[in-house]
Amino acid sequence: MSRRRSMMSEATYFILAALLDGPLHGYAVIKRAQEQSGGRVNLAVGTLYGALERMTDDRLIEVDREEVVAGRPRRYFRVTETGREAVQEEAGRLAAAAAVVTGRTARTAPRRTARGTGPAAAGAGPVIA
Repeated sequence: MSRRRSMMSEATYFILAALLDGPLHGYAVIKRAQEQSGGRVNLAVGTLYGALERMTDDRLIEVDREEVVAGRPRRYFRVTETGREAVQEEAGRLAAAAAVVTGRTARTAPRRTARGTGPAAAGAGPVIA
């Protein structure tokens, strides 16, 4: 049974989504989140690592491995089962919220009329051809 969670930030959502296909290092998370969000999520390095730390503390993600590349440590993160459940729950919440609007707009789209144009708008009455 899923426990009630608060709404997830867009950055957290796309970080978790980026990790669904497997472990990634920080820069790869930034690029994947940017791609998957259509460019809406542009994470600064400091913002990303703060989010990764918070998400690790919340057990949404965990360190998969570390390696040294060009003398610098590179840490890879993976989504946990708790993180996978959280992002799937959020995706369901977003889909349900979207359905409220998308289901309604198809049925109740306003009729477009040429108001303010033609002889009828000038008070000449209907035009009979």
